[in-house]
Amino acid sequence: MSIKSSFKNFYKDLRISLSANENPLFMAYYRKFYKPKKGSLSEFLSEFSLSKKGDFTVIQVGANDGITNDPIHKFIKRDRWKGVLLEPQPAVFNQYLKKIYQKNNGLHPICAAIGREDGKQKLYKIGFSDMRWATGLASFSKEKIEELFENGIVDKNCKKFGIPIPQESEKRISFEWVDVVCPDTLIKRYQINQIDLLQIDAEGFDLEVIRIFDIPKNTPKAIIFENVNHSQKDLDECYEMLKNQGYSLKEFGRDTLAMRYPEDAFKPFFD
Repeated sequence: MSIKSSFKNFYKDLRISLSANENPLFMAYYRKFYKPKKGSLSEFLSEFSLSKKGDFTVIQVGANDGITNDPIHKFIKRDRWKGVLLEPQPAVFNQYLKKIYQKNNGLHPICAAIGREDGKQKLYKIGFSDMRWATGLASFSKEKIEELFENGIVDKNCKKFGIPIPQESEKRISFEWVDVVCPDTLIKRYQINQIDLLQIDAEGFDLEVIRIFDIPKNTPKAIIFENVNHSQKDLDECYEMLKNQGYSLKEFGRDTLAMRYPEDAFKPFFD
C-alpha cells in the first residue's frame, strides 16, 4: 500500500473514531461552527433538518462507510436523525457504518440493499481494493463495473493511490451475495410513519431505487439522488414522474434534489 493510501486510511479511521465516540470537539464543530455554503445542497439539508426540530426521519440507500463523501452524516449527528441506513457490503458495514452510529438511538444501520422483494442478490465490486473509492463503486450490474475499467475510472484511482491493477480478469471483479429488503418490509419492520428524506447513492441504480420505492405510495418529503450514469430518456421519465407527484426539482452538480410541495422557506433552493 502506498504512503498516500495509508494516510488516507488513517485519516478515515480517525474521523470514524471521533464520530462513533461522539468526541466533544468533533460534535461541537458541527453544532456551533459549521456553516454550509449559501445556496448549496448542504444548506438545504441544514435548513430542512433544523425545520423539523429533532424529528427527522431518513432512509439512506447506499450508505457505505457513513462518512466519506457522505452528504448527510454531519446532520445526522448534529440533529439526531432517526431512520434506516442501508449498506449491503458486510465488510464495509461491520467495520465502519455499524460503529459510526452505535450511539444514535432511533437510527438503524442495516446490512442490506433495497429491492423489489426480500431475498438475496449478487453484488459486483472491485476485486482487489477495499478503499472507499472501490467499495463505493459496487453495483448489481457486472456490466457497470466492466465499464469502470473501460472508461478509465478504475485506472485513475489506482494511479492516484499507487495500486496495481491485476492482469487476470478474474481478480479484477468479484461478487458476493447480499441481503435485499423491499420498502414495505423496511417501513413495517422499523415502524416508519414518515420519510423526510430518501437519500440515494446506488452507483447508477438510483432511478431504479426510485422506481422500487413506489414514490406515489410512500411520498418521501425530499429525495436526493445522482443524475449521472443514466440515459437521458430514463432521467427525463423520472423527472416527469416526480413533477406529476408534486415535486419541485433542482440539480446540484451530480445530485438532484426533489422536494414535494416545498414550503416558502425552501422555494429559493429551486429557483
